[in-house]
Amino acid sequence: MNTSTIFVCCLLFLGITTVSAQKKITTAELPKGANEFLEQHFKGIAITKAKKDAEHGEKGYEVILADGTEVEFWKDGKYREVDGKGKPIPTAFLDPKIVEYVKKNYSGKEITHIDYGHNDVDVDLTGKIDLEFDKNGNFLKAD
Repeated sequence: MNTSTIFVCCLLFLGITTVSAQKKITTAELPKGANEFLEQHFKGIAITKAKKDAEHGEKGYEVILADGTEVEFWKDGKYREVDGKGKPIPTAFLDPKIVEYVKKNYSGKEITHIDYGHNDVDVDLTGKIDLEFDKNGNFLKAD
């Protein structure tokens, strides 16, 4: 096999892998909890895209809203990440300890992104401030 053939085979494999990792779905195919979360916290903002996603070996769902906000859900429908793309996001669903910490220590800043990892919670604020909390909402560090 020559180099060109190997290169083309690699590209085809990567394309197939990418396609199989993300599958567009209808909003009706989202878990009940995901639809309830969107209705409660993003009422009136249309869903422009929904897809089933296998990111880093974790199965879940990704939703893109008309205002550009991206919301990722675990496979059970619980939210995992909300990214306002630099715009403030609703905070009613966040750990109250995190919201209070931000209000107290970063007055005038708003939460634009939250990401629940396996070991911690990353929170981004306006002004490109990055904070890290433990799973119990206790502040760990600022980056």
